[in-house]
Amino acid sequence: PSPKPCQPNGASEEALRCQIEELKQKDLALDQEIAELLSEGYSLEELEKHISLLHEYNDIKDAGQMLLGKLAVIRGVTTKQLYPEYDLELSD
Repeated sequence: PSPKPCQPNGASEEALRCQIEELKQKDLALDQEIAELLSEGYSLEELEKHISLLHEYNDIKDAGQMLLGKLAVIRGVTTKQLYPEYDLELSD
């Protein structure tokens, strides 16, 4: 379970300490997740490759969404209305 986030006011020293603590907890959680994946037989190189491929996929998807958005503006329709024309699912 995720720890309850702090809610300090402004950029006080207390707020900064809280943010540092939250980042430390995230770091620990990520380290534990990496250790679990390694124990399941994944290698760091394989994990880094998957992360790289996910970044590439997201960049390509973002570019496609941007193009669909521009095309929708040109045609005066919503992006959603273009999906069937290009055989896209709303979850794509």
